[in-house]
Amino acid sequence: MTRRSTRGFTLIELLVGLFVTAVMFAIGYGALTEVARNRLEIQNTQTSLSELRRAVRVLADDLGQLHPRPIRDELGRIYAPALVAEPGTLSPIGLTRGGRTTTSSHSRSSLQRVEYLIEGGRLVRFVWPVLDRVQSSNASRRVLMRDVRSLEFRYLDDRGDWRTDWPPPPSSGESEISQQRIRPRAIEFTLITESQGAIRRVIEVPR
Repeated sequence: MTRRSTRGFTLIELLVGLFVTAVMFAIGYGALTEVARNRLEIQNTQTSLSELRRAVRVLADDLGQLHPRPIRDELGRIYAPALVAEPGTLSPIGLTRGGRTTTSSHSRSSLQRVEYLIEGGRLVRFVWPVLDRVQSSNASRRVLMRDVRSLEFRYLDDRGDWRTDWPPPPSSGESEISQQRIRPRAIEFTLITESQGAIRRVIEVPR
């Protein structure tokens, strides 16, 4: 009768096998982690680009629909210009815009008062339901984009000069209400973002 000998794994062979398995697992885990990180970066980039396109589109639409109608203050006495620009402030621009769609079931003006603010790196658009608002009037608020460094404007006046503020000083013989209705020939805006850099557009103002 022949005795068949069997041989198992030695301790060293088991340790080598465990080491190789651990290395392969670490490599696989690292690759999966890198894939997940790349996917998150792509999603963040896509979100940033989508917000940028939306912000540029809304800005261009508002500026392209600029209307000469000034507004009254909350007490109904003092007029605010149709376009008011204060560079270097958190609210760089406020304007009256037209083009809002009206329906037969809701009688409302086609004009809106719009204001842009920079809040904590976010570009926020405010829209008031009426032009001549009262103290109880509340604006709707919409965040257009995040990671915004600044929003800068320039305005082309009738003399062909670019200004950073608006309206320009009144000319001699010009009435106050006429001065409040003055619109630039074109508006340039520069949106400076953290991820996409500076985006510049020039919008012609219809006359």
